[in-house]
Amino acid sequence: MIRYLKGKIIDKSEKFLVLETGGIGYKIFVTGETLESLKEASISELWIYHVIREDASDLFGFTLKEDLSFFELLIGISGIGPKTAIGILSVATTTTLKKAVVTGDVSHIVKVSGISKKVADKIVLELKGKIKDADEESIYGHKEEVDALEALKSLGYSHKDAREALKDMPSNLSTSERIKEALKILGK
Repeated sequence: MIRYLKGKIIDKSEKFLVLETGGIGYKIFVTGETLESLKEASISELWIYHVIREDASDLFGFTLKEDLSFFELLIGISGIGPKTAIGILSVATTTTLKKAVVTGDVSHIVKVSGISKKVADKIVLELKGKIKDADEESIYGHKEEVDALEALKSLGYSHKDAREALKDMPSNLSTSERIKEALKILGK
């Protein structure tokens, strides 16, 4: 099983990239955020989840080991396959998703195509006891983050741009403070 690859990105598509290592090009499915952060012709390192089925052998790549671990938790849920799990990780960061699980907020998860509120509730229920590093301090501000994200989207910013602007904000900011700071970042 392949667990880690380092090489040169030789091609990028909408949902995957091709990483050349040792003269072999590996097609690796990644999140949109990962695709944007990795530049073509750059040397990159990815943590890999290798799926072998009767009719396919797929690779899913992550720049952070934490993202790979969360992906593995997601696919451990009955009915959630690797492509759905990568879709979930494409709508929000792992930290945001962990906060959502701890608080029972399914708003990010239901944005994934094919995930109903019922399935999102099941994901939250099954993951709640498995998320060990989410304490009260780390979940503080989650509602404010979601509200700020929705406000920025209603102002016409894309989900990706709004999420990027909000990602490193301190957890003690109110919704309006988050929006003001994000608008400063987005206005640059």
